[in-house]
Amino acid sequence: MGGAAWVSRTQAATPRSPYRGPMTDDALGRYLKACRARTSPEDAEVRSYGPRRVPGLRREEVAMLAGVSVDYYTRLEQGRERHPSASVLDALARAFALSDDEREHVFRLADTAAPTRVSRARTTADPALLELLDDWPMNPAIVITRVLDVLAVNALARELFGGLEVGQNLAERMFLHPDAHDLYPDWPAVAESTAANLRLAEGFAPDDARLREVVGHLSETSPEFRRLWERGEVRGKTSEAKRFSHPSVGAIDLTYQAFDVRTSPDQQLVVYRAAPGSASADALRLLGTVAATQREHGARTADAP
Repeated sequence: MGGAAWVSRTQAATPRSPYRGPMTDDALGRYLKACRARTSPEDAEVRSYGPRRVPGLRREEVAMLAGVSVDYYTRLEQGRERHPSASVLDALARAFALSDDEREHVFRLADTAAPTRVSRARTTADPALLELLDDWPMNPAIVITRVLDVLAVNALARELFGGLEVGQNLAERMFLHPDAHDLYPDWPAVAESTAANLRLAEGFAPDDARLREVVGHLSETSPEFRRLWERGEVRGKTSEAKRFSHPSVGAIDLTYQAFDVRTSPDQQLVVYRAAPGSASADALRLLGTVAATQREHGARTADAP
């Protein structure tokens, strides 16, 4: 499993945030005032005029940038208006050029759920993640997009999945690879989960070209995928047990944890592990030896004259 489009809602339809802690006094107003003080006219691309008592923006300038009245913005800063609409909060976030974390903080202070910020998906993994994957020689690990495209894979995961490579798609391997049924003893359950994972991506970007491409291809070539897709089940990757029947080392029972990547919200890091001291841990260790041997053989072949 990245121009940014902003989702706005009317004030009447603004949902309440799951954060229910009381907003102390005028916390929102004080934070907006701090943002205004640290935002220069140059940063906001506002033409400066007349002497300024403070280096930041005037209230009139913030109101203009956010498309609200000066009186309304003043009431926000003074704590007399504590529940602005999502569209107003988004406009203020743009006016102050807030980061994603700062934007979410503003919404929490207003006790309002932040609309999802949809962005173009990144097609590469963060270099720091690539280094992290290599630091886990005994844990198969991959980085995927919401559409289940593989962006990174360490040596052990490559061996576990039978030659998984960057650029391949997990759903296409599940439904179209000739060895998938042999690799997964519980193939029907894993296939159902995979289709539900892919369906989840539709909620984030229903018009995504890559999503349409993968779903279209699988719908045309796999009757089983088409049947599962039409059921409309939705499920994200979090943690789950998964059984493998590997041709080199036999049965392996693993659990996995999926982590959202903060630097790329459209990506997930998925790490597998075996229970310590189990037969599966021994099998995984042996598989790591196989992977290391093949890696060394490949290096010698590449260096041969």
